[in-house]
Amino acid sequence: MSAPVIMWFRQDLRLSDHPALSAAAAAGPVIPLFVLDDDTPGEWRWGGASRWWLHHSLASLSKDVPLVLRRGRADAVLAEVMKATGARALFFTRDYAPWSAALEQRVKAACEQAGAQCHRYGGFLLHEPEAIRNGSGDYFKVYTPFSRACFARGEPRPVKGRAQVDWASHELDMPPLAGLSLTPANPDWAAGFGPAWQPGEAGARARLLRFLEQGLHGYAEGRDRPDQDNTSRLSPYLHWGEISPHQVWQATRQAMEQASGRLDHDGEKFLKEVLWREFAYSLVHHNPDFPEKPFRTEFTDFPWAEERDALLRWQRGETGYPIVDAGMRELWATGFMHNRVRMITASFLIKHLLQPWQQGERWFWDTLVDADIGNNAASWQWVAGCGADAAPYFRIFNPFLQGEKFDPAGDYVRKWLPELKDVPAATIHRPWDMTFPPRAYPPPMVEHGKARARALAAFGAIKKDEAS
Repeated sequence: MSAPVIMWFRQDLRLSDHPALSAAAAAGPVIPLFVLDDDTPGEWRWGGASRWWLHHSLASLSKDVPLVLRRGRADAVLAEVMKATGARALFFTRDYAPWSAALEQRVKAACEQAGAQCHRYGGFLLHEPEAIRNGSGDYFKVYTPFSRACFARGEPRPVKGRAQVDWASHELDMPPLAGLSLTPANPDWAAGFGPAWQPGEAGARARLLRFLEQGLHGYAEGRDRPDQDNTSRLSPYLHWGEISPHQVWQATRQAMEQASGRLDHDGEKFLKEVLWREFAYSLVHHNPDFPEKPFRTEFTDFPWAEERDALLRWQRGETGYPIVDAGMRELWATGFMHNRVRMITASFLIKHLLQPWQQGERWFWDTLVDADIGNNAASWQWVAGCGADAAPYFRIFNPFLQGEKFDPAGDYVRKWLPELKDVPAATIHRPWDMTFPPRAYPPPMVEHGKARARALAAFGAIKKDEAS
């Protein structure tokens, strides 16, 4: 029997369209290994909601794979497993988090010391960050030309089928998944996640099919309506690699072709959202401190308020602004928030409450099942006005108008704020204007006009310092 090879699973928890797994399967009997590495990312170790999803995704994968689970620094664990099994090669999918390049270098060194080959593959993104360059050979800092360059490269490679793998026999111990302690116990704050999600490759395929059949038509306009089910909700599946972006791209193209042009506008809009994920990872790859420091350096000394009570009220969904509070409570209940509402809640924290965008980014990192180091950082910096190709800081969402425009009947607000369930649509987004406002709901913690003026004054201060 030939010596085994190791397939190191990371954020690629699937069996189909998996370049690294296909290569490992062609090389010999495969030992499938997952390592929970909380040491390497440090403060950016997976948050609570991500860990819940990871537990159930690993449980799903383990139904088809004799998965070996380990905890510890990935390079050290891999070295131990290679020594214990005599594995002659390691296969894995490339990652793009700020700490991943150094980790992958250490893994390569561990392979060399063990006399094993080290094979790294793509598959998490459609395009490697180094491949998308502007006319000057630099990376793109503006999304629109970046997306055009991606489209100009042609259609992504064809989707590969499920790999036929000979899983290796070994004498490694197989600790239970529960030993990783990924799910909450007392209290079980994730109790509402289960009804909302089906983690795993099968769940990803089902969600994609449902979106293409029921959500793609009208997506371009409907994606901004939190009261409707017009978004794909594929982000956690892409984040954990339970489906590849290539599969999503190809399936969308096929749906567009079968519709004979009727879905072209909606399909193109959706594909551009897939490319936003690519753009976000390009920014993080080329700027490793992007999740922590503003891309535009003039924001380094922004005069934030940093009021703990304000942050807590925002986190709890007790701001007195219905569309904001509904979003924050949806997040806590399901580990997810509608994209339009993410922008509204982020803008409120940054501009109405003058809290640092990093505080919101950290909260989303802990509470989102799709907490993605690329999308999370790029989106928060976009709202804050300090990122690449960001919205201007002086563009300040009016939460009342946003609610009235995108949740006109108030259905989204009523779903997540039961204390407002009897408020009519005409006043659902301004319940304190009623003759008898609902007592269970708090008044606005800040007045919109005054908050806007304070935010603009703070922005004016850094612009003044920049000019002096």
